[in-house]
Amino acid sequence: MNELEKLQPSDAAIRHLVRRLVDEPERWALFLDIDGTLIDLAATPDAIQVPLSLPADLDAVSARLRGALALVTGRSLPFADGLFAPFRFPIAGLHGADFRGADGTVSSVSATAAFMGLKQRLVDQTAWMEGVLIEDKGAAVAAHYRLAPAYDRTLEKIMRDFAEEAGPGWTLQPGKMVFEIRPSRADKGEAVASYLEQPAFLGRLPIAIGDDLTDETMFALANARGGQSIRVGSLGTATCALAKASSPSAIRSALATIAVAGRERTATPAS
Repeated sequence: MNELEKLQPSDAAIRHLVRRLVDEPERWALFLDIDGTLIDLAATPDAIQVPLSLPADLDAVSARLRGALALVTGRSLPFADGLFAPFRFPIAGLHGADFRGADGTVSSVSATAAFMGLKQRLVDQTAWMEGVLIEDKGAAVAAHYRLAPAYDRTLEKIMRDFAEEAGPGWTLQPGKMVFEIRPSRADKGEAVASYLEQPAFLGRLPIAIGDDLTDETMFALANARGGQSIRVGSLGTATCALAKASSPSAIRSALATIAVAGRERTATPAS
C-alpha cells in the first residue's frame, strides 16, 4: 500500500495538495504547524513522538520546493529544532515571536525579569490543580489542562489575570486544552507574510496547514494571497480554512508521497 492509499475518503484536499507540490513545486510555498498537524497530540507536551521518517521527508519536500517550506509553531525555536534534528528549517516559533528566516537569520523576544517572576508565581498558584501542566517557553508560558478538563474555567480566569498583569507586551492565547500567555507581537499570519517577502518564498502562493485557533491568522493570510488553507481535524469549529484533513497521519502521508516523488525526479537524469 502506498502512502496515498492510507488517506481517508474525506482527504480530497490532501490529494490535491500532493498533485500541486509534485507537479508545480515552483508555484507554491508550504507553511506547517507542528503539534496536531505534523505530529499527533499527546497527553503532555513532552510526550509527543516524532515518526522516524518525518524529518527526512520534510527535508526532501523542502528541497523539492527549493527551500520554500517553513514551520510555524507555538513551540520555541530550539525545541522545534530538536524535534527535526539534524535538519534546520525556517521556523517561526512562539507563534512568530521567534523567527528564523530562510537565510538563517534569527530574531526573537526575550522574557523580562518581571515575566520570569510571573511564570514562577503561576507555577505556585496552580500547584494544587492536579493534572494541570505549566510549560515554560521562555518568552511565553502555557497552562495545559488536557489531563484536568474540570479546571477549564478556573484556569482561564487565573491565566487572564496573569496576562493582564504581564502588561501590553503579552496576550492570552486560548488553544486546544491550553491557555497560553505569549508575546503580543506574535502572530502566525504575520510570520507567513514575512516569509513570503524572502527570496526563497517570493512570488509563490502560500499553503497553510494547522489544527488550532492559533493557526487561523495564517489561514486568513493564505486565503487573502490566493493560496490554500487546510485545517487538520474537524471543521465543526469556526474556521476560515478552506479545506480539511482528517489527521496528522494524512499530512505525513502526503509529505512522504511528495518526498518520494522529489527523490525520484532528482535521481532520474534529464533526457
